[in-house]
Order: sequence, then structure tokens, then C-alpha cells
Amino acid sequence: MSAPSHSSDLYVADEPHVDGSVRTQLAHWHADRGDKSFVRAMVPSFRKRAYDVDADRETKNPFKLLRMVSWSGWAFFFSGWFAWTCDGYDYFGVSLTASKLAVQFGKDTKAITTAITLTLLFRSLGALVFGLLADRYGRKWTLVCNLLIIAALELGTGFVQTYAQFLAVRSLFGIGMGGIWGQAAATGLENVPAAARGLCSGILQQGYACGYLIAAVINLSVVQHNKYSWRSLYFIGAGFSVAAAIVRACLPESRQYVLAREQARAEGISSKEASARFIQEIKLMLRTNWLRCIWAICMMTGFNFFSHGSQDLYPTYLETSKGLSVSLASKATIISNCGAVVGGTIAGYASQYMGRRLAIVICLIYTACWIPLWILPNSFGGLAAGGFFIQSGVQGAWGVVPIYLAEIAPPAFRASFAGLAYQLGNMASSGAAQIEADAGSSLKLAGTSTPDYASIQGILIGVVIAWMLACVLLGPEADGSHFEQAKVAFQRGGGAVAPDELLGRDGKPTTEHVEKGYDGAHKTEADRTV
Repeated sequence: MSAPSHSSDLYVADEPHVDGSVRTQLAHWHADRGDKSFVRAMVPSFRKRAYDVDADRETKNPFKLLRMVSWSGWAFFFSGWFAWTCDGYDYFGVSLTASKLAVQFGKDTKAITTAITLTLLFRSLGALVFGLLADRYGRKWTLVCNLLIIAALELGTGFVQTYAQFLAVRSLFGIGMGGIWGQAAATGLENVPAAARGLCSGILQQGYACGYLIAAVINLSVVQHNKYSWRSLYFIGAGFSVAAAIVRACLPESRQYVLAREQARAEGISSKEASARFIQEIKLMLRTNWLRCIWAICMMTGFNFFSHGSQDLYPTYLETSKGLSVSLASKATIISNCGAVVGGTIAGYASQYMGRRLAIVICLIYTACWIPLWILPNSFGGLAAGGFFIQSGVQGAWGVVPIYLAEIAPPAFRASFAGLAYQLGNMASSGAAQIEADAGSSLKLAGTSTPDYASIQGILIGVVIAWMLACVLLGPEADGSHFEQAKVAFQRGGGAVAPDELLGRDGKPTTEHVEKGYDGAHKTEADRTV
């Protein structure tokens, strides 16, 4: 089937002939598929070529790729990475302090995991609110405010006195937390060259694992010897979030929004008119991308079960089912997250050349191979090794997610589309920890009353891998999309541009909807101001 015409009249928001049929959406499903049939294009395969960069810049050397990023690009990237690291730290604080929280509030582990569930449930609301604000008003101040809200709620967590207060604060925290990922990914990736985005995606996503790692180290050291006990973990987290807000506040707005505002002022478009147009473009985006939205939620449901099913009760599993001390469980957690950082970085880099979907498939199969080592050993060494390899696979697949979602998302709505898909998947998987805890109430180790979390986690992850393989096969593809050159969400026609229309040659998209001021050299406003 042939793709629809790229003529500009197709993208006028108030034209009734904009086609949102399944056939038209599938015409844009696999970018640059050539003469392949749709069914053949469903099977992930190695990329035919590298990204569209000048011949003298085309390289697979990771160090040369990193040198392509300007100093200002690194500043933006660090800002996004740091925000996401804070998010990981803040979220996993509950998992790491579950035992102490149970004692503090006189509850069992299952009751404490309710806080994890509530946080995951409310993250979708945060993704919707902050994602739309970021797409409408820009990345900078939306992210700064978001981080300050998280800091306040982290501080509040450290002061709660009752179980009800704890649940209430963590529910509100979920709203704040939900807005971070979409903004962090957009900020971190839209300001670096397309050729380096796979590697940068892997590094950025592992900010989450780094956050977990930092929290585990602090839990192992400061928390164990501090008079404030578990509360100190949350006090320190509040400080990290304030620091991340300060970093973002010191950087300029992303160039797309600088140019869009300049153009709006030149055309005499008021803020009210821009907001009205923004609402029109939301409707247009949903009308022409509803199938993509459904797929993204299904895919991210699998991804979130994949991570939460292997992480949320991991310390409890080591302490309860395997009999490790709190200290050894924390050390095993640290080792497993080192595997996550390594796996995510390597997989993100590899996806640049083998393709996003194929990289995810390989990580899924790789993870399945390590499940026995993850659940069968009883020694610290065996369990730590299993944790390292299983998380290198889980987070290897996750390392591809930021750039994959950014490329296949409607370009003008990257923050809200990617963030909301992520968090709706989180909401669907919000019961992962409680599912495992409930299963532990009935599935015990032979001859004991100890929950068999090893078998429970192994079964859950096996089922999730099968689901994810199916989703990847059915997934869209737009590797190499120059989304940084698309119109923003309050510009006319921005909601109808398909991701494959920004997949061009020599750094130049095939669509007319390129933001004025771009020359394909991936320069940002910060390159001129920093």
C-alpha cells in the first residue's frame, strides 16, 4: 500500500479529509521499508544503513559518537539524565525500606507494597498533566516545577507518622513522578545528534538504575547508622530533586520552542490563540494516531511488568526466600543495578545499527536465558551473579525505549505521548508487587511457611517476555527520525505529521513541516548562548 501524499494541505487541522483509518496509519507504520510487504516488515531485521550523517562522520566508534555531542548538548542530556536518576532514587526508596516501614507502621510487606501500587496508579495522571504542559509551553520550566513538587513530597514522606499519611503522600508523589520521564527523555535526546541517540538513550534510561544504585548505597550506609533511620533516605532524595531542578533552571529552553515562539510573535499569534490551536492539534493527533496509541500502551504494559516484576520485591525476595541479611540483600541489589547500567548502555548503542526492535528482541531472549541463575542459587555469589545478568537483559531492553518511543511518537507530542504511554503501562502493571506478594501467601517453599518468591518471579517474567515478543513484532518503526526538526504542538499542522515523514537523507526530513531555523546540523539555541 502506498503512503499518503505529503502535500501540506493534508495537515491543516480543521480540514475534514484528514484520514485516520487503520489503512492510512499502517501505511506509516514501518518507515523506510522499501519494497517489503507489511507482514515481512513486521519481522525485525538489521538496519540496511546507518543514520543519515555525512560520510566522514559516519562511525560505530562509541567514543567518536559521544564527541559528536556539543557541550550544550551534554548539558541538556545531563539535565534529563539527572532528573530521571532522581525519579529512580525516589521511587525505589519504598522497596529498599519496606522492612523498616512495615515495623514503623505495624503492617506486613503486602500492606507496604500498596504504596508502590498507588504510586504507579497515579503516575499516569502526572504524565498527562506535565506532558501536555511540556508540549504546550516548553520543556524548561515545566520540568523545574515538576522536580520541585517531587522534592516537597519526598520531604513529606520523611515526616509521615501514620500508615494513612504514608499512603496519601506516596499517592501524591506518584502524580509528580509521572511527569518526569517524558520530559527527561525529550530534553535529553532532542538536543543531541541523531547518530548518537541510541547510545545516549541507553545511558539516559539507566539513570533509573543509577538512582536505584545510589539509593541502595545510601540505604546500606547512611540509613543503617543514622538516627533518622529510613526517613533519612527520603530527606536526601529531596535534596537531589532540588539540585536537578537547579540544573535545569540554569539551561535555556530547547531550540524548537525558542523558534516556535519567535515565529508566533512574528505572526502576531497570542498565547490564547496558541492554546486553542494546541487543543486542535491534540484532537488531530489522536484522530490520526489512535492505533499507535493503543499499541504503545500494550507495549509499555509489558515493559513495566518486566522491570517491576524483577525489581520491586527483589530485596524482599533475597531476605525472605533466600535468607540473606539486609546488608547482603542491599549489596546484591547494587550488583544487579551495575548489570542494568552495563546492559542498558550496550543495548542502546547496538540499537543504533541493528535497529530498535531487533535490539529489544535480542535482550528479551537473553533475559530468558538467565532466569534459572536468577532464582535457583541460594548463595550470595550465585544470587548476585543472577541479579547482574537478569538486570543487564531487562534494562538492556529498557535502554532502547527512550529513543524508540521518541522516534515512533507523533513528533509534536513526544513528551506527552511517550510519557503517557509509559505511565499507562505503569498503571496496568501497578499490581506487579502485590501480585507477587499475594502469590507468596499461597505458594510456599516446600515444608515451610516461607513465600517462594523465586518461582513466582520466574513464572511472571517468563509470561511477560512472551507478551513483549508479540508486541515488538507488531510494533511500528521509524529508526532515525529527525523529530527535533518537527513543528511543536501549538503550531498549525503539527499534530498530523507522521514519524516516518521526518526520516530523511543527509539530515533533511522528507516532510515540509520542518521548524524554521534548522539547517540539519543539529545545532541548538544553547550552542549559541552557552
